[in-house]
Amino acid sequence: MRPPSSLFEPEAPCIELAEGFFLLPAFIDTAALLTQIDLIAAQTAFRHMQVGGGKRMSVAMTNCGPWGWTSSSSGYQYSRTDPLTDRPWPAMPDSFMALAQKAAATAGFGHFEPDACLVNRYASGASLGLHQDRDEQDLGQPIVSVSIGAAATFQLGGLKRSEPLRTLPLHDGDVLVWGGPSRLRFHGVQALKPTAGGPDTRHNLTFRKAK
Repeated sequence: MRPPSSLFEPEAPCIELAEGFFLLPAFIDTAALLTQIDLIAAQTAFRHMQVGGGKRMSVAMTNCGPWGWTSSSSGYQYSRTDPLTDRPWPAMPDSFMALAQKAAATAGFGHFEPDACLVNRYASGASLGLHQDRDEQDLGQPIVSVSIGAAATFQLGGLKRSEPLRTLPLHDGDVLVWGGPSRLRFHGVQALKPTAGGPDTRHNLTFRKAK
């Protein structure tokens, strides 16, 4: 783990995996991010939201920023308040905003102003099914996704659910950025597997321009 005095790797590579889809490996030291996640969760707790058909998500989540993504058996939406507390979501930390904007700019997406950060927590066995991120008003804005903690296997598909999937290992500090022709690619995360001697929990920050 790099020292906190060097939050961003000054010469971090930027690898284009598909047109508009980029991997920034070992882009960020995550120690400070975990501290901020703990502060956010103390204000608005992690929970397992419902999805279509009444099923419960295996991934626990919360939000920070002006808008938060929520899910229920009736559908998906962004809201200004946490439905559990009826209070606004915690403010997005300055360090989160700096990270999102730096990563987006590194991948060639300037002027990114995210107003929502989804904070996901994966325990052993948790997964995220194949889906598109299409609940945002402006699909011209990219998605920035930050991996923290345990390694995971990301699934990258095409613009149709039936297209072949590519698997991509993600490690602590890796960042994905996608937009443009790849903005609506299907993607997901395979069930988290415990690793001997390593962290048993994965957190993920997903930055979006919701409104």
